[in-house]
Amino acid sequence: MPTQIITTDDLREFKTELLDDIKKILSTNASTTTKKYLKSAELMKLLKVSPGTLQTLRINGTLPYTKIGGIIFYDADEIYKVMKENRIHNKY
Repeated sequence: MPTQIITTDDLREFKTELLDDIKKILSTNASTTTKKYLKSAELMKLLKVSPGTLQTLRINGTLPYTKIGGIIFYDADEIYKVMKENRIHNKY
């Protein structure tokens, strides 16, 4: 069985290739794991609000939603847009 010598350059090259592969996998998974629509329970958990608060935000038009049957869906992109538009910048 022939012996191979591994140099530090070989290890650096392996590390670079491995990091590139990991970054590629993470960027692919990050885009596929984001849900397009959230249900009420998921949004309550995300925003850390009660069911009553979520209902109030729907009623007063703060949060856009879609109701299909008895299930309410929220577009994740629209929720993030609302959060960004309502951001308060303090001068401190």
